[in-house]
Amino acid sequence: MDTGLDFSSPYIRLAIALLLGAIIGIQRGWVDRNEAAGSRIAGIRTYSLVGLLGGLCGLLADHFSELFLGLAFIALTVIVSVAYVSRLRWHNNLSITGLVGTLLTFLLGALAVIGDPVLAASSAVITAIILDNKKELHEALRKLQEYELDAALRLLLISVVMLPLLPNQAMGPWDAINPYEVWWMVVLIASISFVGYFAMKIGGTEKGILLTCLFAGLSSSTALTLQFSHLSKQQPPLSGLLASGILLSCGTMFPRILFVCSVVNWTLLERLWLPMLAMMLGFYVSAGWIWRTHQSDGQTSPEMKQNPLALTSALIFGVILMVIIVLANALQAWFGNAGTLLLAATSGITDVDAITLALGRQSALGVGTEAVEGAAHVGVTLAAMGIFIAAAVNSVVKMGMACVIGDSSMRKYVIMPILLSVVLGGVTLFASQG
Repeated sequence: MDTGLDFSSPYIRLAIALLLGAIIGIQRGWVDRNEAAGSRIAGIRTYSLVGLLGGLCGLLADHFSELFLGLAFIALTVIVSVAYVSRLRWHNNLSITGLVGTLLTFLLGALAVIGDPVLAASSAVITAIILDNKKELHEALRKLQEYELDAALRLLLISVVMLPLLPNQAMGPWDAINPYEVWWMVVLIASISFVGYFAMKIGGTEKGILLTCLFAGLSSSTALTLQFSHLSKQQPPLSGLLASGILLSCGTMFPRILFVCSVVNWTLLERLWLPMLAMMLGFYVSAGWIWRTHQSDGQTSPEMKQNPLALTSALIFGVILMVIIVLANALQAWFGNAGTLLLAATSGITDVDAITLALGRQSALGVGTEAVEGAAHVGVTLAAMGIFIAAAVNSVVKMGMACVIGDSSMRKYVIMPILLSVVLGGVTLFASQG
């Protein structure tokens, strides 16, 4: 979109430098608004001028020498530091937030002129928000337990540090294993346990479970089933709400299937929309009924003693995922087209989206190498059957997870809804085929 502003103009960039200084200055001035005039080191005017100063120094450095900007920054640091030291004589406040904010304003002003003005303005807004939420941030830090901080750091380690280091390419038998994708699944499962822990701690049992289900339903309902099953074992009174959360999250699998089909093969969507809709309603109606009957159980403040990061379970699931992926590719190589349905059933143990995309492309394009290497073109009817089998197997596997891993009381909540939904989907599929 053309805004009509010429960001290459030094006048516009200097104006941005001035304004971003004013943004930070407004927040700092509001904090010290009750202090007497002259007792504040910096307010809206000072921060605005510091932003403009950074922009002018950046402009001079761009025309003459980068050394000019560095020397100006050092000079400003000395001046502001002397002012803060002098202020300590009258105010017993050792915080250097204002000092850092002043120096940051100078750098953002320079960035607006000789760098990216949009990035500088965005950074100024984020800086003002951080400065304005001092009370909330300190309060959250006081409530944070040591093991919760440890879990957060470990989650950052496996996601921000380790994940980018893994090769994002196929390797191993039949080129079946992608280390990046497998570890991404491990990160996803760990993230769901982490988000679910804090969602229930902050929002209470009911709201926390609902928020976690919405998050997991868009990513991996299998991972949520694994985590909620473990939680029901630790806190049996929550089994009803957790079971409804599992059913709610699992029900989102079917809209995802229909969306993939709509993208790759509209004819396949016409074959599957009614069975998938029937199965989705089976999950959602059951989840709604169980949720309604367990809302008044009195479990509003669950004990959050478990580890917020279920890393061990995530690692075990990652290993299982690799085994299943290799097995699925082996079946594809050994049986060819005859193994399509067997491949769909095997793939459905861990994932439905992948096999849906593969069969959708094969049935639409007729070029096997563009969908799954070594596979031939499959008909729409066979593709629809394979996708249904994958969805049914995936649902039954999650039912097995909940029954085996979860508390014994969870069985009565998940077995019948899942089995009835699978049967309903199968009957609807065969009826629509006929």
